[in-house]
Amino acid sequence: MFDTTLEKEKALLVGVVHGSQSVADVEYNLSELALLASTAGIEVCGEVVQKRTQLHAALYVGKGKAEEVLSMAKMLKVSLIIFDDELSPAQTKNLQEMFDKTRITDRSTLILDIFVRHASSKESKTQVELAQLQYLLPRLTRAWTHLERQRGATSTRGGMGETQIEIDRRLVRNRISMLKVELKKIETQRDTRRKQRDDMFKVALVGYTNAGKSSLMNLFSDAGVLVEDKLFATLDTTVRKVTILDHDVLLSDTVGFIHKLPHHLVASFKSTLQEVRLADLILIVIDLSDHQYEKHLRTVNEVLMDLGVAESQTLVVFNKIDLVKNQEVLSGALMDYEGAVPVSALRQVNIHQLEEKIIEIRQSDYVVETLRLEHSQQKFLAYLHRSAEVLNVDYEEDHLMVEVRVRAGALDQIRKQSMPGEQG
Repeated sequence: MFDTTLEKEKALLVGVVHGSQSVADVEYNLSELALLASTAGIEVCGEVVQKRTQLHAALYVGKGKAEEVLSMAKMLKVSLIIFDDELSPAQTKNLQEMFDKTRITDRSTLILDIFVRHASSKESKTQVELAQLQYLLPRLTRAWTHLERQRGATSTRGGMGETQIEIDRRLVRNRISMLKVELKKIETQRDTRRKQRDDMFKVALVGYTNAGKSSLMNLFSDAGVLVEDKLFATLDTTVRKVTILDHDVLLSDTVGFIHKLPHHLVASFKSTLQEVRLADLILIVIDLSDHQYEKHLRTVNEVLMDLGVAESQTLVVFNKIDLVKNQEVLSGALMDYEGAVPVSALRQVNIHQLEEKIIEIRQSDYVVETLRLEHSQQKFLAYLHRSAEVLNVDYEEDHLMVEVRVRAGALDQIRKQSMPGEQG
C-alpha cells in the first residue's frame, strides 16, 4: 500500500501506444491514471509515452526508453514509476532490477490499493483481499530475493530461498481458498435476501466511477451513500426499497467501473455485481460533461458483457448536463443514443422524466392475470396483496376471482402457487 500519512509520494507515469490505440487514447488513459494516483495520495510529476507495434516482453517499453524513464525519474526525484498496463511478473522483476531503489507498480496494483483503502464492509474487504492475493501469487518470487542473498556463495538451487517461496505460495493458496469459501457463504446469504424480494421490480445503477450513481441513489432514497469527487469513493452495493410515482421499486447502487479494471476484481466482486445481473432494468449512468463519455459508455457495456448481462434491458442516463458547456454535445448524444434520459442529479433536473421512463418500462414488464382461488386461500390472497397489484376481487359463492397485475417473469410461479395445496 502507499503511505499517505507523510509527504505525498512522487511518481512518474509511463504508457505505450500500441495495437489499434491512438496517441489520444493513451494520453487519456494516462490522465485517468493520474486521477487514480491522486486518489491514492500520490503526486504525479510527469509522464513518458512510447509508440511501439507491441509491448516489450521483458521491459514493457524498449530498453532505450526504459533508460530514458530512469533518467527522468532521477531528474524529477520521484520514488515511484507507474505503468499504465498490467505488468507481467517478468516485466516487473526486470524493471525493478534495472530501476533499483525506484519502486515499480502498475495500474492494476494502484486500483487494488484504492479498493483496499475504501473497503468498509466485511464483504468488500474479503473481495478485495481475494483479488490482491490472486494478483500477488504469480509475482511472489521477487518478494523473496533477500533470501537469495542470505544463502551465501556455496548455496545451490533448492536452498532456503526456494523453500521459503514455496511456503509462501502455499500460505497464499490456502488463504485464497478460505476467502472463496467465505465469499460463497456471503453469496448464499445474498441469495436468501434476494428470494425474499423476488417479486419486486429491480433497478440497478451502473456506470463509470464518479459518474453520479450515488447522487442518484441518494435522490431516490435516504440511503446516505457517500458522494465524493474521487474514483471508487464507494465499493459496497447499497440496496433500497424506494417508491417512484406510487410504485415500489428495488434500487441498487454498485461499485463503479473503469477502463482496464483488473479482471481479478471483477471476478472477486461477482457476488456484489450479481445485483446487476439479476436486475429487471439497468440504468447506465454516464457523465455527459466528460469529453470521453462515449468511451466510458463502451467500457461499461464491456463489463456488462463480461457479467453476462448484455441482453438485459438497459436505459442510458446522461448525468451532469448542468456542466455541459456546448449544447450541441447534449443534442448529439440524445440523437446518437435514442431513448436516453438527460438529467442532473445535483440540480434535480429532468428527474421526473427519468421516473416516468422507469415506471413506463416497469409497466411494460407486467401482465394482467385473473386467478381462481378457493375461499380457504386467504393466506395466498394476502401474499398477492404484498407482492403484486391486486386490481379486483370478486367473491363468488364457492370461489374467488382475483385480477392481478404481476411481472411477466413471475407469472408461472404465481399460477403454480395459486393452485390449492401448492402454498408452503
